[in-house]
Amino acid sequence: MKITATIGLGANLNDPAAQVEYALAELGRLPGTRLLARSSLYASAPVGHVDQPDFINAVAQVETELAPRALLAALLDIEHRHGRERSFRNAPRTLDLDLLLYGNAHFHEDGLTLPHPRMQERGFVLLPLLEIAPDAVIPCHGRAADWLAACADQSVVVVASATLQPRPPLYGESVTPPIPPAAAVNA
Repeated sequence: MKITATIGLGANLNDPAAQVEYALAELGRLPGTRLLARSSLYASAPVGHVDQPDFINAVAQVETELAPRALLAALLDIEHRHGRERSFRNAPRTLDLDLLLYGNAHFHEDGLTLPHPRMQERGFVLLPLLEIAPDAVIPCHGRAADWLAACADQSVVVVASATLQPRPPLYGESVTPPIPPAAAVNA
């Protein structure tokens, strides 16, 4: 069974825009998964631990055959390949991938809560989400657009997408160019 899942992406170390662009390309290469849409890149101030660089954020929607746990494991694997270290809560990071929505799923298990907790309180999630899915609904919270006003005090701005110079492919890897912002793929 194919399901639409929504993934939040963020980075603030080691060329954050490139980290996010490459992760977006990797999402579409996950098994049984197809990238449906991706947002523009947004710059946002850090939350929690504020003594760190600003973040680059985006949101993507994928169609996947992976179960929620398998998708989360795949996201964590991508983070690991990008050098993600979890030194403390809200620490700076090379890449953060959050499973925000998985269809209309609403549940809490050890290590996985859907929808992602506090996503409705984060402008850096809501703005890019609403860019690609203006009618998005957060299960048990309602329309995502209805939560945006509560985030008005958060600094989140669209950043101009710079032309990305692709890195050389890894041995045996085929290179897929980044998808233009807000583009629907295979629509």
